[in-house]
Amino acid sequence: MAVRFPSVLRASFLSAKKSTSRSLDVPRGFLAVYVGGMEKKRFLVPVSYLSQPSFQGLLNIAEEEFGFDHPMGGLTIPCTEEDFIDVTSNLSRV
Repeated sequence: MAVRFPSVLRASFLSAKKSTSRSLDVPRGFLAVYVGGMEKKRFLVPVSYLSQPSFQGLLNIAEEEFGFDHPMGGLTIPCTEEDFIDVTSNLSRV
């Protein structure tokens, strides 16, 4: 059975229980990032976004804020969910 993504981005709310095999939930060719304020939302983005200047801007913000210490255990981007969606939705049109 194939995995279908409703759009280029796939989001899922983080549950209270942390899965020990969280990396197994990320399909090949995607990267999991956490975005938002108090309640972080998990997004799966294509690795091709890593080469895009606007996405690299988000990564620079994450580096300045967290360095290599990301509290969620994965890449955390300190911006609002709306800003993240604005940046990445423009990338999916390229």
